Amino acid sequence: QVQLVESGGGLVQAGGSLRLSCAASGSIFSINAMGWYRQAPGKQRELVAVITGGGSTNYADSVKGRFTLSRDNAKNTMYLQMNSLKPEDTALYYCNAEISRRAYTGALRQYVYWGQGTQVTVSS
Repeated sequence: QVQLVESGGGLVQAGGSLRLSCAASGSIFSINAMGWYRQAPGKQRELVAVITGGGSTNYADSVKGRFTLSRDNAKNTMYLQMNSLKPEDTALYYCNAEISRRAYTGALRQYVYWGQGTQVTVSS
């Protein structure tokens, strides 16, 4: 099995910073794209940022210039550095990863996994 465990959420004042981590563990052959999504109360889940296996990143317009996404492939871990936080960044943040695993036949198959979510609250 595979697990994604998020950490680093919390309560911060506007203008402050937080660093989220997402660690993947289990029976993993390789991790392809990884990303962060967020969902605020009463709103749909939205993409925050995504990073490919090669390290290329893409950000939502609302976080460009404030958030930085990185990954440590040796540790199967992704990080989201969030600076200049705003009250509108308040949401439950979810980690997502495309992970290749070997099936019992030996063939490689790709699966999508989600973490359980970590709450980020930004007070004004």
